[in-house]
Amino acid sequence: MKTLHHQGPLRGTLVIPGDKSISHRSILFGAMAQGTTTVEGFLQSDDCLSTIDCVQRVGVQVEVDGDRVTVTSPGIDNWKEPDTILYTGNSGTTTRLLAGVLASSSIASVMIGDESIQKRPMKRVTDPLKLMGAEIIGRSGGNFTPLAIQGRELTAISYQMPVASAQVKSAILLAALRAKGTTTVTEIDISRDHTEKMLRHFGVEVHQAGSTISLEGGQKLTPTHVVVPGDISSAAFWLVAGAIAPNSVLRLENVGVNPTRDGIVEVLQEMGATLRMTASTSGSHEETATLEIESSKLTATEIGGSQIPRLIDEIPIIALLATQATGVTVIRDAEELKVKETNRIDAVVNELTKLGAQIESTEDGMRITGPTPLHGGNITTYGDHRIGMMGAIASLITSSPVTLDNADCIRVSYPNFFDHYTQVTTGSN
Repeated sequence: MKTLHHQGPLRGTLVIPGDKSISHRSILFGAMAQGTTTVEGFLQSDDCLSTIDCVQRVGVQVEVDGDRVTVTSPGIDNWKEPDTILYTGNSGTTTRLLAGVLASSSIASVMIGDESIQKRPMKRVTDPLKLMGAEIIGRSGGNFTPLAIQGRELTAISYQMPVASAQVKSAILLAALRAKGTTTVTEIDISRDHTEKMLRHFGVEVHQAGSTISLEGGQKLTPTHVVVPGDISSAAFWLVAGAIAPNSVLRLENVGVNPTRDGIVEVLQEMGATLRMTASTSGSHEETATLEIESSKLTATEIGGSQIPRLIDEIPIIALLATQATGVTVIRDAEELKVKETNRIDAVVNELTKLGAQIESTEDGMRITGPTPLHGGNITTYGDHRIGMMGAIASLITSSPVTLDNADCIRVSYPNFFDHYTQVTTGSN
């Protein structure tokens, strides 16, 4: 348990830790390429370390020195069969992307995650992989881990995505690398495109026409150097903190502002936040910027449609933001929140209600009425890092302390979160 409370302005400059999605991919792509890939800005979170552990078990050498990682691989053609189960921890990204890679390999393997992962749906990935000829067995017809995968030669498909999911899209594209023919994936809404960007960075030709992505099989990845920008999903918590805590000014450096991920910036601007964004040069193949946020007078907004895939992980903290905005904020088209680490719609509503928020769940999202003063209370995190961080940021504006039942879950994506909490509440840099 961890009890938090702060009344007063927030000050400071934070260097946001590496992007979780890009860190995962840098290790996985480096493991597929034959040779040595170097990574700078790697996020040493529990989730990303799960990806490292899995590739090490198939014969890839990985050396970690702080946020610098060296991946030396014999190439996916020469991966060895693991003699133990591949444990993916709490990482949906590791589980789903690795399924696509393993399906097209020449080895047999079994993957399993923690209790949360064992409840998360996998058929959205295993079904299209099976259409390509993949041999995958799992609970409930391949819908839940453990997944047993016998790698084999695959055949290209044309696939219409039923949901906007970067993990599903990525699993298919990674399997397509070694499949016969040209695979096409058509999205219903544009999802984060880190896989497409990084494939190109590793020398792979990926073509895009509107919402359709195509990739010809038989291409190999070339080892390279990857610079990981700061994670905008982590930055979102401090952007909200700076906007709602009185008399605050926060500066966030090295933040990735990929257009498929910057929905939080758009929402803050729509609600009237005082937010400045300055493009920066970081050496990354992704767009980066410095963000400055100040305490702001906020107005309610409506969030839905094509915005949702661009901010799906930020909705818990956006809900907190909405409690301090004048009017009724509506979040819709967010059914995907029901199959995250927990049912995030129910979790957000339950926990913010404990703090006095006027919030109610809907079939596909929530309605929040503000501005509402919040009081302290005991927050259940459900082992979900986003819920944990939402509760911690709430403590910056509550009238009494907030206690988190499991603060350690935040390590999944933001290992030094509480160091940054101390930094901004004490004004130290």
